[in-house]
Order: sequence, then C-alpha cells, then structure tokens
Amino acid sequence: MPWWSWVLIWTGLVLGLLAMLAWFGFALFKKVRGTVRALQELGDLVSDVTGGQEAPAPDRFRPAIFTDLADLYFALELVQRDRGQRRQRRRDSLIARGKLVTTRPLTQRTDTDA
Repeated sequence: MPWWSWVLIWTGLVLGLLAMLAWFGFALFKKVRGTVRALQELGDLVSDVTGGQEAPAPDRFRPAIFTDLADLYFALELVQRDRGQRRQRRRDSLIARGKLVTTRPLTQRTDTDA
C-alpha cells in the first residue's frame, strides 16, 4: 500500500469522528433545550399553584451569645413541645392506621339462596 492511502484512510476516520461528535453534540443540545423548556413549564405550573407568592425569606442568623439566656430556654422549650406534639400526632395516626389494618368492618351476610 502506498503511503498516501494511509493519509486518505486516517483523514476519512478523523472526518467521520468529527461528524459523529457534531451529530451527538447537536442531539445533546436538542435534549438540553427540551429539558429547559420543560423546566420552564414546570416553573409556570408551580407558580400558578402557589399563586405567585414567594416563600418567606428565612430569618437572618443571629449569634446566640447576644441573646438573653431566658429567651433561649423559652425557645428551646417551645421547640421541644412542638416536637413532642408532632411525635404524638404521628403516633396517633400510626395507631389509627394499624387499627384499620387489623380490624375488619362488620358486614352483614344474608343467604339469598335459601
């Protein structure tokens, strides 16, 4: 084989590789564009559901060292009380669900054949 045939083969391979990469890049670009469009539609749906209201901004961080100790204890007590209430509500709902699973509703059966 002459030397110029190798140049033609490698040129063809490199051009094929570049064409393949361009094709894959274009397909990826189309998919990304579709994903962005779908995300925009989803954002519009979410804003319609929430009524366009933004979530309230979280309070700024304040170091506890500048807060009164009694206020910190009161806040801790509130958090613990709220946590206990949430646990109790969850426990009650689990018990209610368990009672639904373990008990069968009473159904009256009658013989229509007799």
